[in-house]
Amino acid sequence: MLQHDIRADSPPDGATREARRVPATDRSVQVHACHGQSRQVEVLRDVLADLLQRDPTLEPRDVLVMVPDIDAYAPLVHAGFGLGEIVRDGSARTHPAHGLRVRLADRAPVHLNPLLRLALQLVELAGGRVTAGEVLDLARSAAVRHRFGLDDDALERIGDWVGATTVRWGLDGEHRADYQLTNVVQNTWRAGLDRILVGAAVDGEDVDHVGRTLGLDDLDSGDLDLAGRLAELVSRLGRTLRALRTADTAEQWLRVVEEGVLDLADVPFRDAWQVAQLERELHRTAEAAGRVAGEHGVSLSLADVHTLLAEQTAGRATRSNFRTGTLTVCTMVPMRSVPHRVVALVGMDDGHFPRSTTSDGDDVLARRPVTGERDPRSEDRQLLLDALMSAGETLVVTYTGFDEHTGQRRPPAVPLGELVDALRATATGKGVDRVVTEHPLQPFDLRNLAGTAPDTTPLLPGDEPFSYDPAALAGARALQDEPAARVPLARRAFAPSPREDVLLDDLVRFFDNPAKAFLRSRIGLYVPEVPEQRGEGIPVELDGLQRWAIGERMLTAVLAGRDPGATCEAELWRGELPPDALGHRTMEDLTSQVQELCQATWRAVGQGGWGQALQRESLDVDIALPLPGDRRLVGTLGGLVGGSALSVSFSSVKAKHRLHSWISALVLAAAGQEQARGHHLGRYSFGRVKSVGHVSHGPVPREQAVELLARLVDLRDRGLDAVVPLPVETSRAWAEQYLKNRSVKAADERASQRGWETRQGGWGIRQEQHDTSWQHVLGDVLPLAAVVGTPLDDERWVPEVPHRLGQLSLRLWGPVLDHETMGKG
Repeated sequence: MLQHDIRADSPPDGATREARRVPATDRSVQVHACHGQSRQVEVLRDVLADLLQRDPTLEPRDVLVMVPDIDAYAPLVHAGFGLGEIVRDGSARTHPAHGLRVRLADRAPVHLNPLLRLALQLVELAGGRVTAGEVLDLARSAAVRHRFGLDDDALERIGDWVGATTVRWGLDGEHRADYQLTNVVQNTWRAGLDRILVGAAVDGEDVDHVGRTLGLDDLDSGDLDLAGRLAELVSRLGRTLRALRTADTAEQWLRVVEEGVLDLADVPFRDAWQVAQLERELHRTAEAAGRVAGEHGVSLSLADVHTLLAEQTAGRATRSNFRTGTLTVCTMVPMRSVPHRVVALVGMDDGHFPRSTTSDGDDVLARRPVTGERDPRSEDRQLLLDALMSAGETLVVTYTGFDEHTGQRRPPAVPLGELVDALRATATGKGVDRVVTEHPLQPFDLRNLAGTAPDTTPLLPGDEPFSYDPAALAGARALQDEPAARVPLARRAFAPSPREDVLLDDLVRFFDNPAKAFLRSRIGLYVPEVPEQRGEGIPVELDGLQRWAIGERMLTAVLAGRDPGATCEAELWRGELPPDALGHRTMEDLTSQVQELCQATWRAVGQGGWGQALQRESLDVDIALPLPGDRRLVGTLGGLVGGSALSVSFSSVKAKHRLHSWISALVLAAAGQEQARGHHLGRYSFGRVKSVGHVSHGPVPREQAVELLARLVDLRDRGLDAVVPLPVETSRAWAEQYLKNRSVKAADERASQRGWETRQGGWGIRQEQHDTSWQHVLGDVLPLAAVVGTPLDDERWVPEVPHRLGQLSLRLWGPVLDHETMGKG
């Protein structure tokens, strides 16, 4: 049973705090072995909360926390002690340590001043490739955003532009000269900016390019200002980086850095001190370089300047203003160990303390140290002794005693181990044998909060709760409860969906993916696909998805009546193809496939000059078909040529394309055009044989078309009332195999192999089993046997089919296959 007491419920403020019984065990020296740095901070705040709770006379100003590296622990301290405003508002139950005021001292200026951080960033960029991600990160910094007026929406818009224009790396061809790529200008910032500016200037219809620069689509006059600001940012950045690459002496370097920072960044009036600090730090760096160079300037390389700036802006001792009412966290430096009632040493990890320093390659004295020279490790041991002697009442030490990933035991720092051995050898009284407390990995572990946790050893003498965290208490209580069985969406009962008018687009989208349609319509949830990480290299070889995007774009443009030659040139200028001969070879392959699809399309509609004629004859028809139950099927059916529906895609002919064609044929027949047909053309490949696939449906009598549309709407209603096992490719494979030999077992095997289950070594093709929407509604990646389901009472249309997948598959695909004609284009 968990002990629910003042530890997890009452903040340690002076008004409500009561002195607790001091345990008989002496806890004046506490050493805590934790799992990693973040767990050390969590343990520290529990220890401090306990000390403040037990002693009403102890105040935060009487506590000093020291760490070897303040910049490494600063984010963790902010997270562990940084929610004071929530505690004061009383709007949430949080750890009482969040109510403590904490001051971090000795932080490096580069972490406090964004201008100094930008100076180091510019020096790093000057020696790199200037990738798209690096420039976008620079644009997201607060000082650069303030200079160019970039809000979150503007930054998101710029990121979309950079992706659409395929900016990868390099300012321009001249910047790529160091990589022997002077003539390869595509995928540079110059090429991307030209496309953005041209896209903002031209209309995109009558004129879509200027010279060999293709304008970016989806830009209007409202984007002109943002495009200009982006161009100015990149122009100033390029000017600074070129100047840095030609600088020589320290004075030249630092002058260019200062001018570049002030060109790219600005701060509000209240933060004007950051500009003064930038100038002061650069002046200090110039003085340090001048003392080394003497009267004659010394040429410095880019690496030298980066090292010089990093050393001058590194963390150093500052005025700490001890005992001002706040909890002070500082670095272990000489003359810092001011006497305090409680001293906490955090981060005494082996390998991190004593701090090891790597000597520079040209430091001859460091290679053969002699007696009397500085020894950083010995100085750190002295700092530990000074800190220990400055503790008036309590010394708290934390270290990484266990690996946070594997749980493997790790030793403490050598000086800390010597301190523990000395205590055990010389000290007497209760508690000496438990001077080291080993903490569990999680703060909600029962050993932190339980009075009598089974099969565990209590952390504290007397079996007292350790943690003050209400969230950890809630988590520990949840662990004691019986876990509720997770019921996937496919097994839950939902209220029937409203029987309203059905949109044609919604009907088509449902059969594309019934699981996705259910999540979107009934739960309002859209499960996104895992986005691919954007590459930052020049494209050399395109994957299947990239080839499809280019081919689909070319096919759409040519079928809309655009000149094929102009379409090919536009793709070469776009920057998504590999450069030079590699791009031309890929373009030849894609062009031949597009040409075959276009010719097959012209033959399908019986026209030779199909492009212009189809553009004039293509129609969109509005429909409003009555359905049973006073419902209607409404929407717009597009792509009608010669009274038939026609769709063309650069994709391979899939089950969803066949259903699109079938539904179009039914809609036209139900609207009175009984001789209308639905056509779809796409790529067809079997092994090395590649051609054009042509699938057509119809004609269908009007009465039968109305009945079949009502059947499709009924399947959609069932799929929105509850999840139905009707994955499109799997159901197609099942129905085809069953209608071929009337064997349920053979149909199950075929559907599993050709639609549902991902096979090992199957060319990396992930089947519907791994579709994110189906995984979400089913709760896991399941085999087909766990998905087929049991038919409802009104779903036994074919008595010999035992499961629901088969019944629904035949209900959907039976009429499709009866009225379908497939062949090569």
